[in-house]
Amino acid sequence: MYEVDTLRLEANGLTFSALAAGDASGHRGLVVLLHGFPDTPDSFRHQLHALADAGYRAVAPMMRGYEPESQPTDGDYSLSALATDVTGWLDQLGATSAHLVGHDWGAVVAFVAGAQCPERFTTITAMAIPPFTRIPGAIARVPRQLLRSWYMNWFQVPFVSDWSVTVRERWLLQRLWRKWSPGLNLDPASWEAIRRVFDQPGVVGAALGYYRQNATPPILLGLRKTPAMNTSIIPVPTLIINGFSDGCMDRRMFDHTIDDADFPAGVVHVELPDAGHFLQLEQPDEITQLLIDHLATR
Repeated sequence: MYEVDTLRLEANGLTFSALAAGDASGHRGLVVLLHGFPDTPDSFRHQLHALADAGYRAVAPMMRGYEPESQPTDGDYSLSALATDVTGWLDQLGATSAHLVGHDWGAVVAFVAGAQCPERFTTITAMAIPPFTRIPGAIARVPRQLLRSWYMNWFQVPFVSDWSVTVRERWLLQRLWRKWSPGLNLDPASWEAIRRVFDQPGVVGAALGYYRQNATPPILLGLRKTPAMNTSIIPVPTLIINGFSDGCMDRRMFDHTIDDADFPAGVVHVELPDAGHFLQLEQPDEITQLLIDHLATR
């Protein structure tokens, strides 16, 4: 089994740490894994080892804003900016193309990057979040999703919501993990790693900036579009995975957002019956096998 190392990546004048596994040559290709909220690259630890053993170079960067060195002075956490971080990492790693895997916000960024720069990605895998540009229309059919997304509205309240994320040993973050993945008991070491990330200066504001710039009520209800939502076509072979017991995203949202016409290179949707939101930790073997099978198609 390959050991997991750390890297320093540069993109758009920002510096990012990353976990990496596998031979630098990565004879089967590069796989970039994007984490979500409230999370870190460590949630991909099972996949990093397995992908490296399968012959891939696997790299899981810390997303923009989750470290002081990656917080832009202009506070830009738009999806388009986040997608350019990904292509910047590929440039630094010397890769003309890569397999892109994303979970939660990482999945949203993967969809956007695949739409904006499809030539840079061999495959895309999105976990726990359906195609983002189709969410407003799906909410009209699954209004219960608005109740599950209560925290998104709460995060729009400045100062107070920031404070709520910091009090009582990050109680709100722990609550979200438990609600979103009711079958997962996060071990103390993993929780401590997440807490350390959110204890860094500026990280809470940066993480909430994803919601404040890309998931406001007008955006979710389809009353306003960001530039990243203007393109729904993703001409890259795509795998979308969700958990049946996800407490964050209603499983019916996937029925109303996955349109074959948006994926001219093909799309496959898999629902895991015994998983919630953090399915890469809940069902690591199943997720790893789905990934390896999907990557092997190209």
